[in-house]
Amino acid sequence: MLKTRFTETFGVEHPIMQGGMQWVGRAELVAAVSNAGALGTITGLTQPTPEDLAAEIARCREMTDKPFAVNLTILPSISPPPYAEYRQAIIEGGVKIVETAGSNPKEHLEDFKPHGIKVIHKATSVRHALKAQSLGVDAVSIDGFECAGHPGEDDVPGLILIPAATAQLTIPTIASGGIGDARGLVAALALGADGVNMGTRFMCTAESPIHAAVKDQMVANDERSTNLIFRPLRNTGRCVKNSVSDEVVRILDEGGQFEDVRELVAGARGKTVYETGDTEAGIWWAGQVQGLIDDVPTVGDLVARMMREAQELIAGRLATMAA
Repeated sequence: MLKTRFTETFGVEHPIMQGGMQWVGRAELVAAVSNAGALGTITGLTQPTPEDLAAEIARCREMTDKPFAVNLTILPSISPPPYAEYRQAIIEGGVKIVETAGSNPKEHLEDFKPHGIKVIHKATSVRHALKAQSLGVDAVSIDGFECAGHPGEDDVPGLILIPAATAQLTIPTIASGGIGDARGLVAALALGADGVNMGTRFMCTAESPIHAAVKDQMVANDERSTNLIFRPLRNTGRCVKNSVSDEVVRILDEGGQFEDVRELVAGARGKTVYETGDTEAGIWWAGQVQGLIDDVPTVGDLVARMMREAQELIAGRLATMAA
């Protein structure tokens, strides 16, 4: 067992967190992660209404008595979701851990803190992590350039970003992006992190609620199998390389605007990928860590293997080198 500030602060057995993932962070995966001793995370805005989120929290609670979190991503939008109602569903559902991501979490903290809810904020830069700490979050998830989703615009990989952040932060820090096995876990701890956050790796598990063909494609992919879309728009996103993301990159590189790719990047198309297994049906998200994934284990087997191999690395190879 590895005891860290992350495990002690959030009441979990292992220093591993499952990231919030649109269409993927559902109760069956979340409960499996929590039952394995890590921290599962429901993706709040995958649920179309606050009432649906309340039902998903209740469904997860039927599957596990271990701690789990809810991710609430704060996105700039002309028609933003009813965040206050989503927060209320989280509070009334008795969830005690929330992961915020995206914009400033101040508004959410003001609601969550009086109810004893611990908040982890995901940041892609040291300056944003320090701002979140000053606002009173309980931990920061620092997201390196290797990650799926939005890595920010600084292009700093985890090998630099993790120690740069942990050198200045005083709260627990979770390393996110590019981690998929025990080697990544041990490396992150060596760089100063208190735990790791994995999204792409948990997509490739038996309990992940996506089509088997998508998992098989991720196993077949390598570390080069991603595209960075929206770069010219200064809203970079890392997704799987396929015909659709190739076309989005081409259009924007040639001077196109968001309206020119809106239909290609529609979230409904990504949902279709996960539901049907047609990996060319739309944009779908995964990180460079695909290059380290070569199987589809159960969540329990994955977490147990990571912890066993981490202990072996620390007590074996690294200890031998130190001796």
